[in-house]
Amino acid sequence: MTAQTADAEPYIPRRARSDVARRALLYALMAGIAAVFFVPFIWTVSTSFKTIPDSVNFTLIPHPWTTAAWHTIWRQYDFELYFKNSFFLAAVIVACNIFLGGLGGYAFARLRFPGRDLLFLLVLGTIMVPDQLRLIPIYVMLTNWHLIENFDGYILINLVTATNLFFMRQYFLTIPRDFEEAAKLDGAGHFKTFWRVMLPLALPAIGALTILQFQGTWNDFFWPVVLFSGNTSHYTVQLALQNLHTEYTTLWPEITAGSIIAIVPVLVVFLAFQRFFVSGAVTAGVKG
Repeated sequence: MTAQTADAEPYIPRRARSDVARRALLYALMAGIAAVFFVPFIWTVSTSFKTIPDSVNFTLIPHPWTTAAWHTIWRQYDFELYFKNSFFLAAVIVACNIFLGGLGGYAFARLRFPGRDLLFLLVLGTIMVPDQLRLIPIYVMLTNWHLIENFDGYILINLVTATNLFFMRQYFLTIPRDFEEAAKLDGAGHFKTFWRVMLPLALPAIGALTILQFQGTWNDFFWPVVLFSGNTSHYTVQLALQNLHTEYTTLWPEITAGSIIAIVPVLVVFLAFQRFFVSGAVTAGVKG
């Protein structure tokens, strides 16, 4: 019986030694490349525990070891306030882009009205206009509305982006119309269908949008430096880090400590929504 069982089992040939050696060499090469790219992050962490004189030396082990930069960045430079400002702006802008981008994307994907395609092309055309070209008209407009040095002005110009609107439209195109028809049979209108049916089905796209928009807003430097330069109480994390570099002094330990703190929220958001990211990003580009 044992012999028959052995004969029935399929024969699986072993890997050739050359194949094993090639695979081991490939893994070693990839590990080496990953280590090279990881060295700057290790150096950043190490520098945050150094003194200012020791920070100019390219050594991975601090001498002496100190946490003074972490205490200074959080207490003396009021990094807690800047952290809250950045988080508030990122959270509000992400929420606005999810709602308005989803609403506009649903309208362009499902509703039919005169000039829809032309209007959509005009919206896409705004992606090609750089922020530097829009700087003067937006600044004049916000000045006339008394929204300079104010969170409201920054939120207003970032309520919804053409990229997010296009992204949500593409995802809505992949959802079968059967769901909408079932909602219409229950007496739901366009907005109720969007809010109760389509938006919950778009969770993968919302997860991807959350990661990208949160990261973009959190790391934004151009518009905060334009709008908040005269009001330090509205500074974001990026502006606070820039202020640590002056004409005569660069506080490397404080800059690296602040940079590590600034990474944490983006990392948390990515880990929280990463399972939606790939599926949302891939599906949104399937149908056009």
